[in-house]
Amino acid sequence: GERGGAAVGFDTGVLVDAVERQVGIETLAGPGTPLCAVTEPTETATAAAFAHTAVLAGRPGNAAPLAEAGRLFGRLAHLLDAVEDRESDAAAGAWNPLTATGTPLTEARRLADDALHGIRLALRDMELVDGRLAHLLLAHELERSVDRAFGTQSCGHAHAPEGAFGPPTGPYAPQGPVDPQAPGNPYAPGSPHGGNPFGGEPPRPGKRGFWAGCAVALGLCCTCQACCADEFEGPWSRKKREGWCRDGCDGCDCCCDGCQCCECCECCSCDC
Repeated sequence: GERGGAAVGFDTGVLVDAVERQVGIETLAGPGTPLCAVTEPTETATAAAFAHTAVLAGRPGNAAPLAEAGRLFGRLAHLLDAVEDRESDAAAGAWNPLTATGTPLTEARRLADDALHGIRLALRDMELVDGRLAHLLLAHELERSVDRAFGTQSCGHAHAPEGAFGPPTGPYAPQGPVDPQAPGNPYAPGSPHGGNPFGGEPPRPGKRGFWAGCAVALGLCCTCQACCADEFEGPWSRKKREGWCRDGCDGCDCCCDGCQCCECCECCSCDC
């Protein structure tokens, strides 16, 4: 990681420092500790990584809004991981920031919504040659990820295809009746949630950790695979996804009045 960072002029020391501080912060955290105190190292690390893309692009004026978007992206990544792992962490006796700080889900959702709003505002302050993919990823894909994690739906995303962060797990997984023989059903006999819907194929590798997933996500964004490829692997969940614009405008169903959810498909427009 240090060699890779040095090759593009990025000092990875801020990332190492964040990892080291996280351990101490979690050790001291308890009921009443602000949740943002626990997510701060992640926010600091992602802010630095996002801001450096302004240097790479030769647009130093974008550093401040990119840092803000990165900080809030880090908060969201940490929050959503905590929400989705809350039940499994409790069963395993593992440390979870929501449980440790006594933070209710309502407060976690408020923080997530505030982060989403802040990222949208930061995007408006950036001067991008083509901001369609950044808008799709940081405005709309993140919103869908929050909705999935908290078991809600909003805007025109209710029927949107599953995004790069993967489906909700734990208490927020779908609870409705399912056909045990349905192709791809995650609850069929033999699948990771009770059965294998893939006809006896060996199970896929487990989810990537936060940092490894971030590295893969950056690669998907930089190569436009998430947007244009027929299929790509979710950076954190490792589940197979269809490229968001694979079918052109006919494949986009996330547009709503006054909302530019499908910019990369060029099938609607707005300034959100």
